[in-house]
Amino acid sequence: MDVVTALDLASPADVLPLAGYTVAVTAARRAEELGALLDRRGARVVRAPAIRIVPLSDDTELVAATRAVLAAPVDLVVATTGVGFRGWLEAADAWDLPLVAHLQSARVLARGPKARGAIRGAGLVDAWSPASESSVEVLDHLLSGAQGPLAGRRVVVQLHGDPLPDFVAALRGAGAEVITVPVYRWVLPEDTAPLRRLVGSVASGGVDAVTFTSAPAAASLLQIAAEEGHAAGVLAALSGPVRTFCVGPVTAAPLQSAGITTLQPDRARLGALAREVVARLPERDPVLAVGGHRLQVRGHAAVLDGRLVEMAPGPMAVLRALARRPGAVVSRPDLLTGLSGGGDAHAVEMAVTRLRAALGAPVVETVVKRGYRLAV
Repeated sequence: MDVVTALDLASPADVLPLAGYTVAVTAARRAEELGALLDRRGARVVRAPAIRIVPLSDDTELVAATRAVLAAPVDLVVATTGVGFRGWLEAADAWDLPLVAHLQSARVLARGPKARGAIRGAGLVDAWSPASESSVEVLDHLLSGAQGPLAGRRVVVQLHGDPLPDFVAALRGAGAEVITVPVYRWVLPEDTAPLRRLVGSVASGGVDAVTFTSAPAAASLLQIAAEEGHAAGVLAALSGPVRTFCVGPVTAAPLQSAGITTLQPDRARLGALAREVVARLPERDPVLAVGGHRLQVRGHAAVLDGRLVEMAPGPMAVLRALARRPGAVVSRPDLLTGLSGGGDAHAVEMAVTRLRAALGAPVVETVVKRGYRLAV
C-alpha cells in the first residue's frame, strides 16, 4: 500500500480542506463567527450550544461580589478576560456602584492583551501581564512576590466561566484575602435538545470533530453524556476517531481530566482554532494510492484524484469499512454490519454497485466468494 500526502491530493478542482467533514460547534458566544470560519473551508457545521450566559443585569451573584469588593480597599486585581472585565465595570456603573473609582488605588494585572485593553479603556493602569497569556504564569508571578507579599492583602480575581479553584486556593494558601467575581456565569442552555443530539452523534461517530471555546462547555457536554448514558461512548469517540479541538489549555482542562487528548492552536483565538481544525482534521484520514488513483475517505464523502465525491450513507459505510483495512478482503457479513437498517448480502451488493458508480473508477475489487477490497 502506498500513502501520499494531503498536498499530493490537490488538483485544479481545489477541494476545500474541510469538505466531507462534519464539525460541531459548542460555543455560546461568537458561535456564528466560528461556524462561518469552518463553513467557508467546506465543513458541514453542527451547532449545539453547550452553555448559556446568565445576563449581567440579572446576576445577583455579581452584584453581591461587587459589593464585597467595595467593602474595603483592594490591593491587587487580576483581570482574566477583556470582555469579562469590561462587562463587570459597565454593569457596576449601571447599578450606580463606584467600582472604577474604588480600583484606582489597586495594582491591576492583565492575563492577556484584551484584558489589558479593557483596563486601560477604563482609565486604570495595568501593572503587569504575562507574555504567555496564561493564568499559570500570572499565579507564579504573584506567588514569587513580584507584586509584594500576599499575606494579609486583598486580592480580587475576575472570573470568566472557569472558577479557577487551584489559582484561588494558591493565593489563599499564601495568606491573601481573595474575592472572586463571577462575571458572565455559564449554565446549561434552556433547550438542551441540540446538545443531547450532539452527544449521541459523537458516541456513534456521526461527527468528525468537536470544537470547544470554554471549559464550561466541555464540562457540560461530559455532563449531558453521563445523563444520556453515553459517557463511555463519548469518551471513546473523543479519544479516538472524533478529533477534539480546544481554543486553549484552560478550555481543555475538563476534557484532559477525563483522559481525552485535545488539539490546540498556538494562540487562543477563534481564527487560530479554525486553522488548527483545517490543518489537523484531514491528517486523521490517510491518502491512499488505489488502483492508479489517489483516494482519501473523509467523514461523509471521499476525495478521489482531487474530486469531492458525496454519496449515500450505505455506499459511504462500505467505503469506510474497506478503507480501514486497505488491501485486505472484507467479507459481506462484515460489511453488512455497517449498513443502517441491516439487510442481506443483496443489500451489500447494491451498496457496492452504488459506490462504484459514484466513484467512477475501478478502485473496489470483488474477490470471488470472499468479499471486496480496495485495489491497492
